[in-house]
Amino acid sequence: MPNPQSPIPKTQLLLYLIPIIGFFPSLWTLYGGQASREQLAVSRLSITLALTWLLGYLLLSTGATTSNFFSLRLFILNSFLTSGYFIVSVWLMLRLMQGKSGRLPGFSTLAERVFSKYLS
Repeated sequence: MPNPQSPIPKTQLLLYLIPIIGFFPSLWTLYGGQASREQLAVSRLSITLALTWLLGYLLLSTGATTSNFFSLRLFILNSFLTSGYFIVSVWLMLRLMQGKSGRLPGFSTLAERVFSKYLS
């Protein structure tokens, strides 16, 4: 792990934001102990986005399989949710590559609140 004063390689932060796959290194970083403030913020955001997507995906898929009337609509909504998750992740990766902040207004504060409660 890098020292908190040393600059963080962008590739490590980009790894956290890879859809679905980035969940695991983000989780490792959160429970690993030594990480910079930026690494922790991006890890929390990545985990929150992944868990939100997974919960929505499972709920919409379950609703689509149990409903006869709304099944096509729920499957379409499910594909929009998945596409949105991937687009937001790529957008955050592009922002980090440009040197901008990797924060989302609603999700970053939610992630900080949830993980500070359970990890402190």
